[in-house]
Amino acid sequence: MEKIAAEYATEVSISIVSHAQIHLIENLLHDIDEHCRTLSLEVILTLNLEEALPFAADNFSFSLKVIRNPMPQGFAANHNQAFAHASGQFFCVMNPDIRLSGNPFPALLACLQDSSVGVAAPLVLGESGEIEDSARRFPTPFRIFCKAFGGCKDGDYVVKNAPIHPDWVGGMFMLFPRGIFERLGGFDRRYFLYYEDVDICARLRLTGYKVAVSPGARVIHHAQRSSHRNFRYLRWHLRSMTRFFLSPVYWRLQCRK
Repeated sequence: MEKIAAEYATEVSISIVSHAQIHLIENLLHDIDEHCRTLSLEVILTLNLEEALPFAADNFSFSLKVIRNPMPQGFAANHNQAFAHASGQFFCVMNPDIRLSGNPFPALLACLQDSSVGVAAPLVLGESGEIEDSARRFPTPFRIFCKAFGGCKDGDYVVKNAPIHPDWVGGMFMLFPRGIFERLGGFDRRYFLYYEDVDICARLRLTGYKVAVSPGARVIHHAQRSSHRNFRYLRWHLRSMTRFFLSPVYWRLQCRK
């Protein structure tokens, strides 16, 4: 593994956003503290809703920065805001409902030694150990229609020992080289919730970078499927999907086929 460039204070900056989920995040922070001590890390925790911290910021071996939002923001705005406070050579977006059973970063950083890779993600496992469909093909209206009626899958990549290169990976865990995330302008703030991950991977691909999933890095996802339970979340999902299909990014992808 290469040494940290002199201009970076830390190797990896991790951005986590809490929507009154501090009980989940406390477990995740302890996982990071237990499994990732070999790396120079900082965690930037954004409290998107008012809540008290049940722990002190200096309880951990890594630096913990806390941002308290005066008003709730969307996924993109929150992580872009965290990036503005990040000092790491790599920027990691991590969901509150992720759990670690080991250190995923060495395998992911090894992926990013390939300069053609713009984002690396781990293999995401469900609570029962099944592989989740977090690595997918780009959506199209036809694929969405087929999927709604059980006619096709968009997460049908075969897991091998070597990294795989899907069209896009889910935003529950993404690791970017700092310079690439910066050049892209971060996530598109026009997506309040959902499809930010699809959009940024599409922009990466259009810029010439690959998306990589390393089977050597595995995390557990205690999925909080809000869009399946709440009409408001479903409405955001549909709004973001429509925005993506009408965007220049989507049509540029179609023109490349």
